[in-house]
Amino acid sequence: MSEHVLTRWEPENPAFWQQQGKAVARRNLWLSIPALTLAFIIWQVWSVAVLNMPNIGFNYTQNQLFWLAALPALSGATLRIFYSFMVPIFGGRKWTAISTASLLIPAIGIGFAVQDTSTSYVTMLILALLCGFGGGNFSSSMSNISFFFPKAEKGTALGLNAGLGNLGVSVVQFVVPIVVTMGLFGSFGGEPQTWVKGAASKQMWLQNAGFVWVPFIVLSTLAAWFGMNDLASAKASFADQAVIFKRKHNWLMCWLYIGTFGSFIGFSAGFPLLVKGQFPDIDPTRYVFFGPLVGALARPIGGWLADKIGGARVTQAVFVLMIAAVFAVIRFLPHGGQGGNFQGFFAMFLCLFALTGVGNGSTFMQVPAIFLTLHKRMAGRSDVAQKQAMADATKEAAAVLGFSGAIGAYGGFFIPKSYGTSIALTGGVEAALYAFIAFYVTCVLVNWWFYARKGAEIPC
Repeated sequence: MSEHVLTRWEPENPAFWQQQGKAVARRNLWLSIPALTLAFIIWQVWSVAVLNMPNIGFNYTQNQLFWLAALPALSGATLRIFYSFMVPIFGGRKWTAISTASLLIPAIGIGFAVQDTSTSYVTMLILALLCGFGGGNFSSSMSNISFFFPKAEKGTALGLNAGLGNLGVSVVQFVVPIVVTMGLFGSFGGEPQTWVKGAASKQMWLQNAGFVWVPFIVLSTLAAWFGMNDLASAKASFADQAVIFKRKHNWLMCWLYIGTFGSFIGFSAGFPLLVKGQFPDIDPTRYVFFGPLVGALARPIGGWLADKIGGARVTQAVFVLMIAAVFAVIRFLPHGGQGGNFQGFFAMFLCLFALTGVGNGSTFMQVPAIFLTLHKRMAGRSDVAQKQAMADATKEAAAVLGFSGAIGAYGGFFIPKSYGTSIALTGGVEAALYAFIAFYVTCVLVNWWFYARKGAEIPC
C-alpha cells in the first residue's frame, strides 16, 4: 500500500487526534485550500473576462454575454453531482491532484481563444462549459476534508476550506482587470488586442485572464500529489453512498444550500453585468470583487458560529436578514432608468454576500450533525453499534456535503439568467429579486420546522 494511504484514522479518538491526527488533517486542509481557490478562479473567470470582450472586437449581445457568465455554473453544478462521490472511490489525494490538473484545459484554452476575434461563439460556449471543472472540484474537496476532522471541528475546518476556496471568486475579479493591462509573458503570451470605447483606445492582453493561472495550477497539482493523503477508511462504492438519495434530510439541506451557496455563486457571477446594466456610469471592475471577498471571509465565521451556538439558529437568522437585504436592494435600484443610489445598492449587496457566506458555513455544519444524530438513533446501544453508526454517518454526510454543493451551485446559473429574463420580460431586474425573496421565505420555513424550532425533528 502507498505511503500516502493512511490505514488507521480515528479523529474522534482524543489521544489519536492529539498525537498524530491533528497535524495530518491540518496539512491536508492547507494543501486543499489553494487547490480549491484555483478551482473557483477558473470557474468564475468568465464573469469578469466578458466585460472587455465587446471592446476588443467580439460582437456579442448582452444575452450572449450573460450566457458565457452563467454556463460555467451550469456545467460546474452538474459535474459536482459526480464529483461528490469520487473521493471514496479514488481517494482524496489522487482526486485532488487529477481535478486540479484538469483546470489547465480551460485556462490554456481561454488564453488562445480570446486572441482571435474570429473565434466562434460556439467555441467560447464550450470553453465556458469546461470552466465547470473548477465548479466540480468543490464537492470532492469538501467531501475529502470532512473525513479528516472530528465532529467538534468539522464546521470550522469545512468553513476554512470553503471560505478560503471561495476567495478565488474575489481574486479572479480583482486580478484579471490588472493582468490584462500588461504583457506578462512577453512574446510567449501572444500579441495584445486593441481595446476601444468611443474615442478612447488602449492595448489589452485578455489572454492573460487564462494564462496567468497556469503556473499556479501546476504547483498546486504537484503539492496535492506529493503532500496529501488517501484514507483507507473513507473508501466506499457509489452504491454505498447512493443511500443518501433515500434520505429526506439530504434533499432538505440541498434546498437550504441553494439559498446560501446558490445565492453566493449566483450573485458573484451576475454582479459585474448587473452593475454595468443598472448603473452605466460605474466601472464594475472597481467594486465587484468586494462582494465575493466579503462572502468568502464570512464563511469560516459561519462555521465557527455554528459550532458554538448551533447551525440551525445561525441559518435561520441568515435567511431572515437576507429577505430584508433584498428588499433594500430593490429600494436602491434605479426605476425606469431614473434615480437609483449606487452606494446604498452596493452596501446592501455586500450585506447579502456576507450573509450568504455565514449561511454557507452554518449549513455545512448542520449536515454532519444531522446525519450523526440520525444514525445514532437508528443504531443499537452497544459500543460496536455506535462506532459503526459514526462511521456510516461520516460517509453519508460527506456524500451529502458534496451532493448539496452540486445542487446549490445551480444558483450560479439561475441567478444571472433570471436577471436577463426579468429584463427581457419586464424591462428591469425587480421581478427576479422578488422571486429570490419568495424562495428565501421557503428556506426560513423549512429550516425552522425541521431543525430550528423547539421540538424539531433533528435539532442541530
